[in-house]
Amino acid sequence: MKARRNTIITTAFLAAVTALTSCSSGVAGPAASDQPKVNSAATFAAGSTMQKIHDAGKITIGTKFDQPLFGLKNPTTNQPQGFDAEIGKIVAADLGIPADKIEWVETVSANREPFLQQGRVDLVLATYTMNAKRAEVINFAGPYYIAGQSLMVQKGNPLGIKGPDDLAGHKACSVEGSASSTNIRKLVPTVQVTTFDSYSKCADALKNGQVDAVTTDNTILAGLRSLDPDSFDLVDVAFTKEPYGIGIAKDRQDLADFANEALKKAFSDGGWAKAWDSTAGKILGPAPQPPVLGQF
Repeated sequence: MKARRNTIITTAFLAAVTALTSCSSGVAGPAASDQPKVNSAATFAAGSTMQKIHDAGKITIGTKFDQPLFGLKNPTTNQPQGFDAEIGKIVAADLGIPADKIEWVETVSANREPFLQQGRVDLVLATYTMNAKRAEVINFAGPYYIAGQSLMVQKGNPLGIKGPDDLAGHKACSVEGSASSTNIRKLVPTVQVTTFDSYSKCADALKNGQVDAVTTDNTILAGLRSLDPDSFDLVDVAFTKEPYGIGIAKDRQDLADFANEALKKAFSDGGWAKAWDSTAGKILGPAPQPPVLGQF
């Protein structure tokens, strides 16, 4: 039953992508009028992490700069656009920090935990899968979205790849330090995994024949395909569950609790759905039901 439900979900997901990518560049951003309302009256307990950030008047957020739909740097504004960026703005607004006081730091998969541990960023929102291993070294708030690992292949799927088992003996690309690279090695021990520091480089490797498939979350793959639909196809399969969370340093439990409250409010007041619809939703369809906080 579970496998059939996953098939239905992924088929609907692909249908939405196929229908919408034909008329969109995949680069999306909300109008200035849609920015979350800043809580200018916010106050916090003395000595709390929130009070320190609020009094500083700025916040540093790590995100990806090459992730269409979730975090893609706009070359004109030099600001990231996408669902991750919008969720970051929601948390910042509740801290009393406007969007123009957010310092965005490019954060690739391999440096998300180090950047939090080193204090280089306050939050990480970067298609960041919550899991027990990562939760040993950092805090998570969320999840705020549930994705699933899938596959992208060359246009026409010349090798007939229908799922992870078909990668046996072939070459797949993922990103260093990602859950996706770990998952595919466990699922298919004979796959030859090539890793880069970004998925855009994996897409280039697939396009020039260096690898046979790219594997990561279906949301990321849909974003990559939306930029070059004539070169790539998505495989109708999702073989993992990837809950996206907000990464926060281990010694900042108060900030993690605050971020969870900000998400809870955004789930109920429509802010979360609005952020989705104005970014990833333009390719992937209307906002789904929000996930259950704390479950991963």
